Amino acid sequence: MYEWNKNQPIFLQIRQKIIEMILNKNVKSGEALPSVRQLATELSVNPLTVTKAYQSLVDLQIIEKKRGLGMFVMENSQKELLNVERKKFLSDEWPQILKRLESLGIKLTDLIKKEQGA
Repeated sequence: MYEWNKNQPIFLQIRQKIIEMILNKNVKSGEALPSVRQLATELSVNPLTVTKAYQSLVDLQIIEKKRGLGMFVMENSQKELLNVERKKFLSDEWPQILKRLESLGIKLTDLIKKEQGA
């Protein structure tokens, strides 16, 4: 069973899960996503929650609804998401990582050397 973060709406967590599926190329451009019912059953959530997650991705033009067929990943979605996620990482997460490194007295150059096996 999937563990949900209590501090974030479930539909946003589902949306992030789908974004990760696209970024990791588990679902490629032009491919169908699981049906609302199927995903709701897999995640043990209300189908309306999945619908809300899908609709938010439709609004972002990441996926598209094909009447009678379901939801499909739009062309170039992986590339677009990669750009968005990189910007989000660099503006939101990276500054926090740098602050944490500084508070621990860890130099970025030391991390790079360690990662390179030096």
